Amino acid sequence: MIELPGTAWLAIPDFQYELFSELTLDPARLPPKASVWGDIVYREGSAPQTFWHRAVLNKPMLAEFSSVAEAANILRSIQRNWAYVPGANFRRAELIKAKLPYVNEKPRDFPYSVPRSPMGAWTLIDANTLFASAETSSPFPAGQIRFVEDHENPPSRAYLKMYEALAWVDWLWGRSPSDAELPTGRYAENLLPGVGSRVLDAGACPGGWTWVFDRLGATVTAIDRAELAPALMAKPNITFMKHDAFTLKPEDLGPQDWVCSDVICYPERLYEWVMKWIESGLCRNFICTIKMQGEANREMTKRFADLPGGHVVHLTANKHELTWLCRLP
Repeated sequence: MIELPGTAWLAIPDFQYELFSELTLDPARLPPKASVWGDIVYREGSAPQTFWHRAVLNKPMLAEFSSVAEAANILRSIQRNWAYVPGANFRRAELIKAKLPYVNEKPRDFPYSVPRSPMGAWTLIDANTLFASAETSSPFPAGQIRFVEDHENPPSRAYLKMYEALAWVDWLWGRSPSDAELPTGRYAENLLPGVGSRVLDAGACPGGWTWVFDRLGATVTAIDRAELAPALMAKPNITFMKHDAFTLKPEDLGPQDWVCSDVICYPERLYEWVMKWIESGLCRNFICTIKMQGEANREMTKRFADLPGGHVVHLTANKHELTWLCRLP
């Protein structure tokens, strides 16, 4: 095994160009100390702050092997959980994968409490060279998670973004790494929106996020210029306000346990609104979509990420947008 001196990133399908831009790399003219293996981008030197990736691979290594069994033994000797990233020699890689401990990559039921075990990533560069990283920035296999879909009840597919965002909340703030693992489906007390929680859902129409909060038993104030789906409008625990949420002051709405936004707007306007809530002291938990209008706004994304308790991710369900999660200290 050879430990590599740089960092690797697992690119997002359809948005590889955003990652290359963050890394100041031209994929057509890579410098000597950079490589691309399928969706994996490797670069030596200091690692810049990046957001457009499925995962950062923090401990990259190369290993040469002569047999499928040897490759599997190399990975098993490091840790249990390894997610395969498709690359070269697909059939040979599938044989290696079959010899590794099983990693569940099927769609998950919601709610989902994320296991704390380390999740590595690996691929083949060629028939006898393995690339791997035991440490990644995502707890999900190959930086992706999907949920069992409900094709009947949610009014839009936006509910899948909230499912995933809340799984990240569980991972980021549910337990410290030294805590005993909780069974799937159980969360630390008061971690997620639930019975007794007050949630503000800005840009709610037609109600995908509100539907999730209602399912968890929360009391929701949903704000948009258009109404929610009729079934949600009839719910006694959901108050709908036909308004531009960004023109309402936090003091007008009162204390909230969660403030969420899926409003289509420029990142600057979202940031201005979020800062009003932070400065008001009326909420400490936030989930907001940073919508990109044209090119990704890296300066504003960094400002969100640098807020105390802030974390920016690209969800599996996101498109040309990022999600800001924040739990204020």
